[in-house]
Amino acid sequence: MTYSVSGLSVVGVIGAGIMGAGIAQVLAASGFQTVLYDTRPEALAKAQADIHARLDRLAEKGQMGAQDAAHAKSRLRIASDLADLAPAGLVIEAIVENLEVKQALFRQLEEVVPETAVLASNTSSLSIAAIGRACRHRQRICGMHFFNPVPLMKLVEVIAGPATRPEVMQLATDLVGRMGKVAVVAKDGPGFLVNLGGRAFYTEALHIEAEGVASPEQIDRIMTAGCGFRMGPFALMDLTGIDVNFPVTGFIHQGHQYDPRLKTAPRHERMFEAGLYGRKVGRGFYDYSEGAAKPAAPEPPEPGRAPFRAHVAEAHPGFDALAARGLESAADADPILVSPWGEDATTVAARLRLPAERVVAVDFSGAERGVLTLMTPPVASTALQPVAEWLAAVGYRVEIVQDSPGFVAQRILAMIVNLGCEMAQTGVGSPADIETAMKLGLNYPFGPLELGDRIGAGKVLETLENLQAVTGSDRYRPSLWLRRRAFLDLPLQARP
Repeated sequence: MTYSVSGLSVVGVIGAGIMGAGIAQVLAASGFQTVLYDTRPEALAKAQADIHARLDRLAEKGQMGAQDAAHAKSRLRIASDLADLAPAGLVIEAIVENLEVKQALFRQLEEVVPETAVLASNTSSLSIAAIGRACRHRQRICGMHFFNPVPLMKLVEVIAGPATRPEVMQLATDLVGRMGKVAVVAKDGPGFLVNLGGRAFYTEALHIEAEGVASPEQIDRIMTAGCGFRMGPFALMDLTGIDVNFPVTGFIHQGHQYDPRLKTAPRHERMFEAGLYGRKVGRGFYDYSEGAAKPAAPEPPEPGRAPFRAHVAEAHPGFDALAARGLESAADADPILVSPWGEDATTVAARLRLPAERVVAVDFSGAERGVLTLMTPPVASTALQPVAEWLAAVGYRVEIVQDSPGFVAQRILAMIVNLGCEMAQTGVGSPADIETAMKLGLNYPFGPLELGDRIGAGKVLETLENLQAVTGSDRYRPSLWLRRRAFLDLPLQARP
């Protein structure tokens, strides 16, 4: 069999929902005769009308020529019977995320299309091997996971099942390029690249909230204002829908043999069971009902300079930056400042034999963006308020959290990096594809390996090892990819 995108003229799409209609639109606009099929006539009629309307709007805005829009509409054919897909050289399935339903459809497709046709699933997490289990020609089955909204999102995951031929993967990858999108290649497994890689952002935030360290609003502020993420983890869960992200998290956790690094927290399930799915129902971690107060971060104050005396117990480059704003280190000063990696303030106070009521731990993870996070041991602190007031006076936005190993940002960032390293170690994707997937699929400011290199592999490893030591949890078990590169002082993005 020969597979070539240059010889591909007809592409079938099954499923006229939001995803299927979006895929069909982009295919038709990219020059392919596109056959869209669904068992529901009303869904087909709506999809056709919506696609035509979107193409017309693109033409009106000057983002597409009027003649090109007309040609794209003419290339879209609505099919009333599965047999109408017979001429297709490639068929993309975009139906309900149910394994048995997909398996039955693929068995039906084998009776319709020729042996040379490629069968692709738009599944976001189900196994390609399992979908094709009952098919005769498993070598021509692959995954093509698009992201919503399809016309706008650039990323497509192309997934190889254990039996998928390289030529099939090449055809799917070339087709993605012809559609004006970016393909990343993922190994078959629960969550592929994006859904697997995204677990760390959500689940660590949920664990931090569950431990009473910080509120969802605080965690979201620290990760957006301090670390540059477009949305915080709780706002993002509300946007994607807890009815979606909770089951996917459970499926991925189970599929990876219950690796504790992928485990969610109890509140996630409680929100799911209560039907508090997020924006789509008006309430999730936040209240979206009309008139509800919207959380807003305060405007950062103007940078300033004022003298302040404190005892810096351990060196950190962040304290050098504070010296430029007036920090004077003196051994006899009352506040004692520390900046641990992965330890809590209590552990540092005990390790250095410091009076706990005078210790203030500072996290500089968000310092470049003007955000500092503070915590103290769980005692009546004589130092927290003066330190917080001084930092605010010299231009920092200050977040105060309860004592926690790794604060908030350190924990979430270290888990993102560690999961990216584990994905590289197990060959879920190449380092380059992991980076691309996280940035394009999840809008991360950096890929996980690049993020680790920016922090420093050694510092990430230290954070995780201290988290594991303080909590006693294998949730923070460092990936071998991270450990080896930290020991050898190699970039995390480096392949062997």
